[in-house]
Amino acid sequence: MKEPNRHGATRRNKSAAFDRWLNRAVSVAVSTAILVGGAAVLAHWLL
Repeated sequence: MKEPNRHGATRRNKSAAFDRWLNRAVSVAVSTAILVGGAAVLAHWLL
């Protein structure tokens, strides 16, 4: 009997390096957005 093809979120292929790069880029973007947003709120409250 032939095994069924496995498809799932944990499967790794050639794009694993791109996935890591994209994850890093999204993390940096979210962190930057939080810092800028926090600075804007503080500036709004203080000024």
